[in-house]
Order: sequence, then structure tokens, then C-alpha cells
Amino acid sequence: MPKLTLDDLNPMQIEAQKALNRENWIRVGCSTCGLAAGAEGVYQTLKEELAERKLDIEVRRTGCNGMCHAEPLVEINVSGVPRTMYGNLKPEYVKDLLNTHLKKEKIAKQWKVDGVEALGQDDCGKPSASKQVRIVLCNCGIVDPTNIDDYIARCGYQGLKRALQEYGSEGVIEQLKLSGLRGRGGGGYPTHLKWEFVRREKSAEKYMICNGDEGDPGAYMDRSVLEGDPHAVVEGMIIAGYAIGATMGYFYIRAEYPLAVERIENAIRQARRLGLLGKNILGTDFSYDLEVRLGAGAFVCGEETALMSSVEGRRGYPWPRPPFPAQKGLWGNPSNINNVETLANVPAIMRNGGKWFAQFGTEESKGTKVFAVTGNVRKAGLIEIPMGTTLNTIVYDICGGPALGSNEVKAVQTGGPSGGVIPARFFETHVSYESLLRLGSIMGSGGLIVMDEQDSMVEIAKFYLGFCVEESCGKCAPCRIGGRQMLMLLNRISKGEGTTADIDALKRISHAMQKASLCGLGQTAPNPVLSTLRYFENEYTALLKDGAQAAGAR
Repeated sequence: MPKLTLDDLNPMQIEAQKALNRENWIRVGCSTCGLAAGAEGVYQTLKEELAERKLDIEVRRTGCNGMCHAEPLVEINVSGVPRTMYGNLKPEYVKDLLNTHLKKEKIAKQWKVDGVEALGQDDCGKPSASKQVRIVLCNCGIVDPTNIDDYIARCGYQGLKRALQEYGSEGVIEQLKLSGLRGRGGGGYPTHLKWEFVRREKSAEKYMICNGDEGDPGAYMDRSVLEGDPHAVVEGMIIAGYAIGATMGYFYIRAEYPLAVERIENAIRQARRLGLLGKNILGTDFSYDLEVRLGAGAFVCGEETALMSSVEGRRGYPWPRPPFPAQKGLWGNPSNINNVETLANVPAIMRNGGKWFAQFGTEESKGTKVFAVTGNVRKAGLIEIPMGTTLNTIVYDICGGPALGSNEVKAVQTGGPSGGVIPARFFETHVSYESLLRLGSIMGSGGLIVMDEQDSMVEIAKFYLGFCVEESCGKCAPCRIGGRQMLMLLNRISKGEGTTADIDALKRISHAMQKASLCGLGQTAPNPVLSTLRYFENEYTALLKDGAQAAGAR
């Protein structure tokens, strides 16, 4: 296949749109969540049934559209019946579903999933009635993630074209500055500054890294984007490499994400075959390539210096800074790391301009944020909301409130093991980096766990601290020793054997770890303990020696 040039993209997009927008089609969500629920069997049965009926209806695999609570999901678009999403399907239901939808030209109400019409997926960045705005997720559930033509049909690689043809490397960074995009991996550092620091460095070799080492319990945003829209992240990586002057880029993805790895590797091969990667990209003088490196599942490798150690083939230990990665990173060369969601925003920003992106969100936190909402909630799954949306809107309006059979929602936990617990009385809080920090939590990568009245805050704190203790690399004493001391105190309190002195010790060790730990893992590990003590200290005191009887059923 001949390599594309800048002038070839638009004609290719027009042709690809004809195939993607054909009249009759059925989409089956085949990301990990759908496959785990049985989507492959549903897909194969649909193919067989349609072949037997000799119907010219294309059945295509797509990624996850976010409605994980209703998997397996099947969307049907045929003339004569409204476009409809069906959920909770099994292979044995397919025949009856097709009989109703195709023969009787009626919606099969027993499997219909409500609220899909409001997702606004077909228009990137279009506000919808469901109070979501989809930029990162706008292709997920629509394109076949294994087909580059589908991505090109949806304006894919047009952002790269503008970057190369109009902006130049400085202009790309200026558009990022106008957009206000901040790192979606947790820290919220301005993306344009990270890129600019590396761009200014003089070096024959520079590296760009995508952090796909998503390790927070309950978080699967990055996995779903890598599986459902891999070319968006590939395009973001190419634009980033161009802006900072990188010669090579690396995807660092945990080996526990085999489907994400498979689809990214496939996307890289397809992009390389079309001349979107490699020598003289799109006929320009920009040369750059991508590789995938697998992580072994160490949570500490989410920290950028530990991640780079792992990419180099060494044990994933963080190193002291300065020097910072922008000056001396991978193999001693200037390097930049962004996470999956950050990079997935970049193509849309380049296509539409930084000011377009900045219209969403708040003054300090621009754009949208993807959350994986799990726990005691009715509609668990992926959502993408404008920054500034309230927690009430997320929990009740978008996700349907507490799960059937659950008690009233008591709190949410954001930010994973590095985050904190936010009680229900603060649910009118507008989600932003600053507002969550004021409440003693963080945005993190986007995990949001809903808890009800039966959840013990002491046990929640124990779970997250125990996770951090197990995942600590052990390099620095504050994290290695302090974490274990805190876990010992929590175990003692939960058994009804603790004292008020133990609570004081928890606070004292927490503050010491925050100040003295080498990397972000140790510095933030006490956050769940401190936030539960801040808002639910009564649950701790009820478990002390003189209050154990009152704790009763806990």
C-alpha cells in the first residue's frame, strides 16, 4: 500500500465515511467488559442468524460505549425502526430479538437500554441530555477499533495534519496552552508546560512515553480507551512526539491488559503501513516511530521515574529529582510522559483549536474528565463529564443513584489509593482538581467508587493502605516502614483493641510519610486514612477498646 501524504487524508476520509455510514448495521460492544459478559457469543450468533436469513446487514465489533452495567450491548440501525441499543443479551435471545426488531419492525422493549439516545456520541464534544460531553469517548462504541479506516472516517489524523501543516511544534504547544489541558493521570500538571520543557532541551535523542499502567482498584478508563479507540491515542502520541522533537515513543501498558496491547500494536502497524509512522511522516521531514513495552503490574511504576526504569529493563524504582525527566529521563535523554486520557484529548484539540476545548469545564480545570464509576451504584460504567459537574449529578442523574437493594449513598472515594473519601453532604461540590483537593481527595486517574451506609470507613482505609503497602517498592524508609506501621494500627483498631493514642499515631505517621517519602506513592498513601479520619472519625472511636461494644455489627 502506498504511503499517504498530507493531501491524501481528506479524500481517504470521504471514502471511509461512506463505508462507516452505510444504512443498515449492527454494533456489538467487544471490549473486555463486553467480552467478559459474553459478547463474542452474541456477535457470532448474530452473524449466523443474519446469514441464514440472507440479510445484508453488517455486524461489526466496537469498543465499550461506557454502559458497562448493561453488557453485552448490541446497537441496531436498520431502516423502518428507530436506532436502538439493547443490553444484557445472551446468544439464545438473538433470534427473538431479530424477529421483533427486523420482522415486526418494533423495538424489543425487554432488552432496550434507556438513555443511550442522550449520549451524543456521534458529535465529538456535543453536550447531551445525559449531562455528558464526549471528547475522549466519542468514538468508543462507534468505530471498529481494529480498523484504521473507521478512525479516519471520524476525522482521524486530521489533528496530526493540522499540526504538521499549520501549527508547527511551537504552534501545537500554543494550542495546548489555549486549551488549558492538564494531565489526566492524577497530578493535573499543565500539559503544555511539560511539552515545552522537553522541546527546549538540546539533544539528539528525545523520548515520548504513554503511561498505560493503570493500577488503581476500580479504575479502567485507560484500558477502555486503548481498547475502544486506539488510534486516538496513537495520533496523540505522534503529535506529542512532533511537538517535543522526539525521535521515538513508547507505550507502557500493563501485561494484564492483553486486549489493549493487541489493539494498540495493531493500530501502530496500520499507521506505519500508511506512512503515519516511520520515516517522513505524511511526506514531511518528521520521522518518528512507536513501540509497546509491557509492565508487570507494579503500582509504583505509575510514577514516572519508576516507569522509565521499567522501560529501560531495570527494576521499577523511582529516583530522586532533580534532574527531572524533561532534562534527563529515559536512557539519560530528555523525556516526557503523559497518560492515555491526556493523549486521547490531543487530536480533538488540534482539529478544533485550543479555545474550543477551553469552552468546557471551569476556569482552572478545563475540558472533560472520564470516570469509571463502580461500587453501590445502579449504572456502573464509564462516563465523561465537563469539569465542574457536581458529584450529585454524577451519582444520581447519570449513574442512577444507589444500586437496587443498597442503602442510601454514604460517600464516594476518588483518586484510588492516592485519593480520599468524600461524604454525601459534599455532593454539591463541583468536580475539579482544586475542589477535590480542598476536600482531602484528588482527581486521580478517574476512579470513583460509590459507598453506602453498610460500608465501614475503617475497612475502606485498611483496604487502600494495604494495597499501597503491598505495592511499595521499599526503596525509602518513610513509605516502607511508615505504611506497615499504619496498617498495624488500623488492624488493631478494627479488632477493637486500639486506643486514642493509636489514632494520634496514625495522623502523625501520615504527615511524616507525606513530607518524607521519595515518590508519589508514599506521599499520597495516607490520604484515604486521613480523609476517613477527617469525616468519619466517629467510626474509628466506636471501635476503640471503650467503644467496641457500640460498634457491634461493624
